[in-house]
Amino acid sequence: MKSKEIRSAFLDFFESKQHKIVPSSPLVNKNDPTLMFTNSGMVQFKDFFLGNKKIVNKRVADTQKCLRVSGKHNDLEDVGMDGTHHTLFEMLGNWSFGDYFKEEAIAWSWELLTDVYKLPKDKLYATVFGGDKAENLDSDEEAKKIWLKYLPESHILYGNKKDNFWEMGEMGPCGPCSEIHIDLRSDDDIAKIPGNELVNKDHPQVVEIWNNVFMQFNRKADKSLEPLPAKHVDTGMGFERLCMTIQGKKYTYDTDVFTPLIQFIEKETNVSYEGSYERSAKQDIAIRVVADHIRAVAFTIADGELPSNNGAGYVVRRILRRAVRYYYSFLNRETPLLYKLVPLLASEFEFVFPELIAQQDFVQKVILEEEKSFLRTLEGGLKRFDSLVPVNGLLVVLKLLNC
Repeated sequence: MKSKEIRSAFLDFFESKQHKIVPSSPLVNKNDPTLMFTNSGMVQFKDFFLGNKKIVNKRVADTQKCLRVSGKHNDLEDVGMDGTHHTLFEMLGNWSFGDYFKEEAIAWSWELLTDVYKLPKDKLYATVFGGDKAENLDSDEEAKKIWLKYLPESHILYGNKKDNFWEMGEMGPCGPCSEIHIDLRSDDDIAKIPGNELVNKDHPQVVEIWNNVFMQFNRKADKSLEPLPAKHVDTGMGFERLCMTIQGKKYTYDTDVFTPLIQFIEKETNVSYEGSYERSAKQDIAIRVVADHIRAVAFTIADGELPSNNGAGYVVRRILRRAVRYYYSFLNRETPLLYKLVPLLASEFEFVFPELIAQQDFVQKVILEEEKSFLRTLEGGLKRFDSLVPVNGLLVVLKLLNC
């Protein structure tokens, strides 16, 4: 399945389960002081969970643009270094606001993954919350009992608070969760070490693909937990990682979500992408950084956050400059590159995130001006430092610029 088919299959499946399909909310939520960026699918539904907003549709599904580059969830420095980290990513989600709960959420997860996406049942694992004495929280035996209808007990594991109690931030709705993992290794590797020994152990081929969060509590400012007015379901499945799984790839950058961008960068820079994930493969890292960062920068600008020197705008500027730094240093590119990727990106997402193609010219203009400005800074700084410190002038400049 192509990525667009994978996304459509998810939305069609939950529409058949009486869910209303809703659009993604903006990456920047100006009305929520607790979050700089939308970092998960549940952000736009926060007031429903808290009981502050009237619920019109008790079941909804969507694909949400998410950005994890600040606060509790910050993946920026890992992006490009491996094959799975991203700044911007899509989060496929289905939601229940006081309607269905664990039974249906788990059953539908299983049905979609095994009947629609045809993932191998014997390669799937589920984790459930193992409890936390400090918070006086019991283990989630209810979720485990439901999973036993679909998986052998050896494929159901208890997880700690870090892995199996989901919180959107320092405050807000939260609750125990049940993750679904898949073992993508070869049969020979599985015979040596069973998958249940590698779940949540940061193995690159034993990965989480879906998280079912059972929203039951609100985390208050004093860190205490209070029960929510009603119980809800909040699920999130990373789209890029799902595509990697279904398309039989080892890394998300090898899926058709990223290959058009990578091929464009290759053509523009005359640098071939070898697909190496070694730390020494600077050109490949640089290409991945550019392919990833343009998505974050373009969509954030389209959603109303311009690069600046403070707050969310500074984060956008820092992401953009990180991309410039990498293509300038390792792809031998001394002229703007990022803005040229915007039309391709807008076209790829025209029918799922139409806001980018609607503002394509404006977004290109903003990015081009930022690139030109930073490239001038780099060039001027290099000339000055090369006259003073002939060796490693670029490294000195970049360190001073904090990028």
